[in-house]
Amino acid sequence: MLELVIESRAAALTPGMEVKRILPFRLRRMIGPFIFMDHAGPIENLASQPSSLDVLPHPHIGLSTVSYLFGGEVTHRDSLGVEQIIRPGEVNWMTAGSGIAHSERFENPSSLAGGLEMIQTWVALPERDEEAAPSFANYTPEQLPVFTDKGIWMRLIAGDAYGLKSNVNTNSPLFYLHVVLQKDTLFALPKEHSERGFYIVKGAVEIGGVTYHEGKMLVFTKGVDPRIVAKEYTTLMLLGGEPLGERFIWWNFVSSRKERIEQAKEDWKQGRFVLPPTDNEEFIPLPDDKSRPSGTPPRPEPLS
Repeated sequence: MLELVIESRAAALTPGMEVKRILPFRLRRMIGPFIFMDHAGPIENLASQPSSLDVLPHPHIGLSTVSYLFGGEVTHRDSLGVEQIIRPGEVNWMTAGSGIAHSERFENPSSLAGGLEMIQTWVALPERDEEAAPSFANYTPEQLPVFTDKGIWMRLIAGDAYGLKSNVNTNSPLFYLHVVLQKDTLFALPKEHSERGFYIVKGAVEIGGVTYHEGKMLVFTKGVDPRIVAKEYTTLMLLGGEPLGERFIWWNFVSSRKERIEQAKEDWKQGRFVLPPTDNEEFIPLPDDKSRPSGTPPRPEPLS
């Protein structure tokens, strides 16, 4: 029934931003097409030094990044010239495809007065779309399906689940939901997809007499219908879908081919990626085995 419990691990994106890293994990590299998941925050008292959180321009290939905020505000800029302020409850879906560079800046101190908390996931692309043209789309909360019942509130971020379907454009069958449960609420997983799991953002749930607390990802075997009970006010992020096959990951690059990652490394090193037009004076250099940032894998690694 419960296949695996993944404990989040500490990682640093910038000197000012530590995150909980959930995926990839050595025993479970992907859940459906989801290949990466970070939970930043909650980070308080940032109004006086928001720039310490800034993530400088950096590249991606072969994936879509999905940014979802619970609190705060971040400004996204990318190679396409997109400049988008990301606010809580919105879905910001950037498809890297053949290659894109973007930055994430925290430029409005007043928006951080109440703190910052966000989830970022990466969704691997099917082989047919790995070299697609890059794109970016922003979806407001009003564009996303919401379901409520006694003790349950949920927003479908992307895909389909529980009879709901999101307007967010995706490349493969998946689901991604923000769920809030009141204490003692009974909850069940969606049955539409073969790979399913959820991350406990806050609170706790009980399954089979065992209580699991925040910071854990629970992954379930195909076809099971576990009885999930919220032990307190609880926030979950549910995700999954259909597997895509083996993928390799190195730094910010994802591909079904190792040689494509090597090409991307060289392209970034030689300046062949286009930087965001209004944020191109600095960037994150290509890491190597001696200087790579905390939390980045040392080499292309097969994901299955």
